[in-house]
Amino acid sequence: MKKWISFPRIEGKSSRQAHVDLPEGTYERELGKEGFFGPATHMYHSRPPTGWSSFEGPLQPRAFDTNKLEQAGNSPWDASMLMSNASCKYRYGRLKGNMDHLVRNSDGDELLFIHQGTGDLFCDYGHMAIKEGDYVMLPRGTMWRMDTEGMEMLLIEATNDSYGLPDKGLLGPHAIFDPAALDLPRIDDDFVRQQGEDEWRVVVKRRDQLSTITYPYNPLDAVGWKGDLAPVRINWRDIRPVMSHRYHLPPSAHTTFLTGRFVVCTFVPRPFETDPEALKVPFFHNNDDYDEVIFYHAGEFFSRDNIHPGMITMHPCGFTHGPHPKALQNAFEQKAAGTNEVAVMIDARDALDVDTAAVAIEWKGYVDSWKS
Repeated sequence: MKKWISFPRIEGKSSRQAHVDLPEGTYERELGKEGFFGPATHMYHSRPPTGWSSFEGPLQPRAFDTNKLEQAGNSPWDASMLMSNASCKYRYGRLKGNMDHLVRNSDGDELLFIHQGTGDLFCDYGHMAIKEGDYVMLPRGTMWRMDTEGMEMLLIEATNDSYGLPDKGLLGPHAIFDPAALDLPRIDDDFVRQQGEDEWRVVVKRRDQLSTITYPYNPLDAVGWKGDLAPVRINWRDIRPVMSHRYHLPPSAHTTFLTGRFVVCTFVPRPFETDPEALKVPFFHNNDDYDEVIFYHAGEFFSRDNIHPGMITMHPCGFTHGPHPKALQNAFEQKAAGTNEVAVMIDARDALDVDTAAVAIEWKGYVDSWKS
C-alpha cells in the first residue's frame, strides 16, 4: 500500500522533529497509537508530565523484585506466575538442580530468558548448551528438560500463539541479528548418551492443568529430523541494536520476537546520541494501547532510580511515564559514552493481571520515585 505524504498540524511552540530541538524550557510528551507505529502527536509542556504530587488507584506504575522470591524447584511448572492475560503468561522460576522429568507446554510457545546460571537443554530435537543471557524459544508441544547446577529464568508463554521475528523493513533481514546467528539443538554425543531404558515422566501443561505421561524408556530417542520448526537460541550479546546518533529511537526499534498480541524487545548496551539537540533519554509518552513490562537483567539502568538486576517494572496502559528526575538532568548531555543496561521488555496489547506472587515482592514506593 502506498504511503501518502502527510502534513501534521502544528500549534503553538513546537519542534519540527520529534525528540530533537525541543522549545527552550519544555518537556516533550508523545501520545501515540499502536505502540509507536500509529498516528502520534507530540505535546510540549513547561513541567515534566510525571510531576504528580500523588497517584492513587490501580493504574499506578508498579515494581517487583524477583530476588525476594523464595520458591525453587526442579520444574518450570514450579515457577511463580507474576502476571498474565489471555495471550501471555509471565513467570519467573529457579531450577535448583537437574530436572528428573520432562515437560511439555501444550498451551503455547515458551520463551525462556536465562537470568543466571548455565545448563544443558535436552529436547525432542537434540541437545543445546545454555548460558546466562540466552533466549531459548521452545515451540508449543516440545518435550524438554534442563540439566543444571542452578538456574534462574524468565518464562514468557505465548498462549495459544507462536513466536516469530519482526519485519525489519528498510533495514533488511540481517539487521539487529542475522537469522544465521540462531542456534538449534544438535543430535550430538551428549544427546545420544542420555538415551536409555530408564523410566521417564513427561509432565504436560494444558489449560494450566498438569497431566503426567510415564514411559518405560527415555522418549527423547530421536535419531534424526528435518524441517523448519525447532527450538532456537540467541544470546543478548549477539544482538546488534539499531542506533541513530541524531534521534532517540523508540523501544519498537529493539523488537526481538513478536506474537499476535505482544512483542518482546531487548535493550542492550549502545552509544548515546551525539547530536547536541537530540534527547539522550527515553521521551515521556502515553502508553495508550499497551501494558509495558521490563525485566532488568544486568548493568545500570540509566532512565530509572533504585532499580537493580532482577527487578521488574510494570507501566499499565493509560498514563504518562518517562525518565526519573535524576535521569532527566542528563536529557541532552550524558556523562558516559553509552548505556550499559541489559533488559527484556514486553508490550502487551491486552491488560495484564498481577498475580499474588508478584504482590508479595512489590516495591510499594515505586510510584513516588518520580518525585523530585
